[in-house]
Order: sequence, then C-alpha cells, then structure tokens
Amino acid sequence: MLINMNIDYRTIYSRRKKLSLTVERDKSIVVHAPEGTSQEKIAEVVESRKQWIHEKINHPQKYQGKVHPPGKELVSGESMLYLGKSYRIEITEEEGDIVFHNGKFFVPKSLKTNRYEVFQNWYINKAKEKILSRVPHHAERLGVSYNQAKISDSKYRWGSCTPRDNVNFNWRLIKAPMFVIDYVIVHELSHFLESNHTPEFWNIVRSQIPNHQKAKKWLIENGELLEQAL
Repeated sequence: MLINMNIDYRTIYSRRKKLSLTVERDKSIVVHAPEGTSQEKIAEVVESRKQWIHEKINHPQKYQGKVHPPGKELVSGESMLYLGKSYRIEITEEEGDIVFHNGKFFVPKSLKTNRYEVFQNWYINKAKEKILSRVPHHAERLGVSYNQAKISDSKYRWGSCTPRDNVNFNWRLIKAPMFVIDYVIVHELSHFLESNHTPEFWNIVRSQIPNHQKAKKWLIENGELLEQAL
C-alpha cells in the first residue's frame, strides 16, 4: 500500500554504527543516527520506512487513550500496584515515611496532602533498588557493557539508550511484574548488539526472555495503569 504522508522527525546523533527509527508513545518520530550521517541519507531512510511508521502511529492499542489517566485517592481501603500486584493502603496516625509490610502500604496521615510526590518518591527509590540491581546480571548474560543505568521520569518510554551508552528505565515500571521489568531491561541492552528491531534483534531478546511476547502484551494491556498519578 502506498502511503502519502508528510513526516516530521527529530534526529539524535551518537557514536552508534547503524541508523534506526523509533516512534514514541506520543507518536513523535525519532531518528538515531551515527555522527556525520547526512540529512539526505536520513531523509532517504525515513522515506523508505513510511509504511512501517504509518502502521506504528495507527497501532490500535499502543497509542490509545490518555497518556496519564486520573490517579487514585489516598485513603484506607484503596490499593496500589507494586511488582504486578495490588496492595491495600492503610492510613495510620504514625509519623514518618510510607512502610510496605505484610502485603500492605502503611501511610502516615500527615503525608496525605502530598500524596502524589510521596508515593512517587517511594516508587522511585524501589525502582533504583529493584530495577537497577537487575541490569548488571542481564548485561553479563548478553556480553554487553554500558556506562550507567539510571531511573528516569520519561513520559513516553519504558526504557531507552543514550548516545553516551547509558540505559534509562521509567520509574513506573516498578509497578509491573518482574518478568516485564526483565524484558524491558533486556530489550534496551540488546540494542547494544543490534540497534534496529530486526529479526536478529528479536532473536537476541528471545534467547534471554523466552516469554517476551507475554511481557509485551502485558505492557500494552496495562500501560495506562502504570501511568496513573499514583
């Protein structure tokens, strides 16, 4: 099918060896190109991928709905996601920080007015603890090296690689099951071996995460839950 569309995109240059395209979850198009690549070459590649771009932008599930749906109220009896499961919130009269114990979130009453910031900080700290600790393990198995692994506040990506060989992971992933977290980590690290989403790339991912399709499906079906304000 011939696709007639004007394509706006931004280009990020780095030390990578191959040129690749990504369609972000806000439908923006990013070209990752080796340093020195001409604008003519980039335009030629973008033109050749029009069909793929059209299919990505019009995906029936990946780009649906609000990016950040409404959050929950911070009250006793409400529940919060953590590592793929929902756990009950109990508001307490105690002072201090949020405590996760025996399958419940114990939240001091004094923190209710700053509920978004307080829970986000808790999630970010847990993401640093649980997600970043998995990165060296998967990097060793893949035989790749990276500069730094960081937790990010990206609005449209679960994970990303940077021109300085850093890998970033969205803190909201801490709400997902561990098999989904492992998939996102392996996905990003696999780009150090194959920059594009080629059959070879997916073979690399599959060799480390045999159930990667299940993880991809989980993110498509539950992504909006992870993006809730709480």
